[in-house]
Amino acid sequence: MDTARKPVAPRASPSAKANQPAARAKKKATMKPLQPIQPISERFPALEKQEVTLTLYAPEAKVVQVAGSFNGWSPEANLLEHKGSGEWFIRLMLKSGQYEYRFVIDGVWTDDPRAMQSAANPYGGLNSVLTVGLDDRTDLL
Repeated sequence: MDTARKPVAPRASPSAKANQPAARAKKKATMKPLQPIQPISERFPALEKQEVTLTLYAPEAKVVQVAGSFNGWSPEANLLEHKGSGEWFIRLMLKSGQYEYRFVIDGVWTDDPRAMQSAANPYGGLNSVLTVGLDDRTDLL
């Protein structure tokens, strides 16, 4: 049998226990105040809106609109401007992400012939897909 004794940790005296609340209060008094919280757009620049331009060639059109997931599929929300020579354009401010949309030319819903991607819609047609990448402007860093 091993008769060696194991070391025992010293116990705090009753007076030391009484001083613990005072030590906590002193530590609290010396703590620095919290820094103001940065706006989320500064902490996460990708959540900031970016300018995106959509263009369409429709020389016979009188009115061109765009409807999509970015405006609640409301054509009236975004009217394209006519540049002349059949070109129409619009500048949108969008956060990074993926959006589906369609042009509305004189009341007729139309695909974007320049769209790189499309997705099936519930009406048997296709929606154009616009991908807005992360904002990688270095002036935000």
